Amino acid sequence: MSMINFNVPPFTGKEMEYIKQAVDAQKICGDGQFTKKCSEWIEQKTGAAKVLLTTSCTHATELAALLLDIKPGDEVIMPSYTFVSTADAFVLRGATAVFVDIRPDTMNIDETLIEDAITDKTRAIVPVHYAGVGCEMDTINDIAKRHSLAVVEDAAQGIMSTYKGQALGAIGDFGCYSFHETKNYSMGEGGALLIKDEKYIERAEIFREKGTDRSKYYRGQVDKYRWQDFGSSYLPSDMNAAYLYAQLEMADEINEIRLARWDQYKEMLTPLAKAGSISLPYIPDECVHNAHMFYIKTANMDERTRLIDHLKAHDILSVFHYIPLHTAPAGIKYGRFNGEDKYTTSESERLLRLPMFYKLTEDEVTYICEQVKAFYAEN
Repeated sequence: MSMINFNVPPFTGKEMEYIKQAVDAQKICGDGQFTKKCSEWIEQKTGAAKVLLTTSCTHATELAALLLDIKPGDEVIMPSYTFVSTADAFVLRGATAVFVDIRPDTMNIDETLIEDAITDKTRAIVPVHYAGVGCEMDTINDIAKRHSLAVVEDAAQGIMSTYKGQALGAIGDFGCYSFHETKNYSMGEGGALLIKDEKYIERAEIFREKGTDRSKYYRGQVDKYRWQDFGSSYLPSDMNAAYLYAQLEMADEINEIRLARWDQYKEMLTPLAKAGSISLPYIPDECVHNAHMFYIKTANMDERTRLIDHLKAHDILSVFHYIPLHTAPAGIKYGRFNGEDKYTTSESERLLRLPMFYKLTEDEVTYICEQVKAFYAEN
């Protein structure tokens, strides 16, 4: 069998046709026909009041920080087990990232530890839906409401997932999606900001359009656009949006295929889990996930390293994930860990991600699982 990559960006076959349509329309900058189609698709799918396509999930999170007017001295609560962009968006505004421990079952922020981390400087809570599995959003929203805090969902991995029937990213005040090449649906680099309250829409459009009211101009609401506020250029090219739309049209099919491979992994590896050799992902009853990733947990980091080497020797690329932010140089400089690091570091050192992508085959998953079993049989 040839090398099985960890990830292969999704491709449906219509991407190039749609990119050509964008080029033929002579509108390849931001907010062209495909940008609008993608935004409307996400709005209909999630129920968000407004969706703005962005150049990345990082920029979507930065827009949320701008809309919340995050300032130096503010504090924002989040898990340490996340990608750097979760913290960067707020640190860039001068805020301190306050890290709390995760739950070992879902790898999500431990909602029972959030309230203890709140101070008079706290402005927002940023739950990260790891692997597309929802955080305990009812509890988080309740805490936020009682303390007058905003909730910004880092749903980079969460499109097509739900919590109690609600789309991840559309439960808090803002939600942020990623369409990076490693995600279930991709435009190479890209993201989206989901806005719950309509009062934020006009200013979000201004920030996204370099501080101008250009969006109003395109809608015919003003006769010329002018500089209204500070801002930046967060608009992706319509050619990127065209690439993404080809996948959104097939979102259900892609989701079903990924879920089938995820279920196959779980079924084939359950005997190892029952034997106590590995741990498997946990999906709470109130959550519907999107098969963004399939991971296992080994006994420790040394075993994980040896398993990675074993799989690579058999033409399978597997990878670990985040290094906890509070242990990194910038995390020490710009943040602090509140309470005890009981699970964040220890669980992150055990976690190993297996190949997962749209065109991963049933035979490939079978081969991967056989090699995981072979490793434990030898050890």
